[in-house]
Amino acid sequence: MNENLLPQFKIVLLGQSGVGKSSIVSRFCKNFFDENTDTTIGATFLNKIVNLGEYSIKLQIWDTAGQERYNSLIPMYYRNAKAAIIVYDITNIDSFKRAKEWVKEIRENGFPKAKIALVANKTDLKNHKISSEEGLKYSESNELMFFESSAKHGEGVEAIFKNISAQLPLEWGEKPNPKGIGDSDTDSDEEIPNNQKNNDSGGCC
Repeated sequence: MNENLLPQFKIVLLGQSGVGKSSIVSRFCKNFFDENTDTTIGATFLNKIVNLGEYSIKLQIWDTAGQERYNSLIPMYYRNAKAAIIVYDITNIDSFKRAKEWVKEIRENGFPKAKIALVANKTDLKNHKISSEEGLKYSESNELMFFESSAKHGEGVEAIFKNISAQLPLEWGEKPNPKGIGDSDTDSDEEIPNNQKNNDSGGCC
């Protein structure tokens, strides 16, 4: 398989610290969940090949920090992204408010064609503060894709990336590659220069 022949698309994950962004990426790329995922500092990214029936594409998935002190850095990471996945925790009202702020920021910063998906994470928890109907209503009124997921149990995670991936080549005019060029999923950690990739102990972000 020659990965260099595959269309490549940058996807960025945004959201408040603790909503489960890193866990969603880990579950999708490695089918792994860690209760004690380290807090992301700056950003990390993984490459993942996604098979879509008759063709495959390569995703460069950027997982950004959710702490407020890194907000000024985030535009550097979502620059040139073809899609944004904005995550909130269904047990945390503040995280839903922050998700709405990210939608507004992206729309105001030159994302006319970028796909935006809103993800309600942690559906495995019982103390829901934001209903499915509320998340769906907001998404529909703002022309967002809407998904619900549990990174812990793996529910709904693959659907997020597969549905977004299916639309990217058509939206951006890329030529898909025939089935077989990317006939196996792979992932790899990528080092980010200038010490932008670091880890502190803490909760999942």
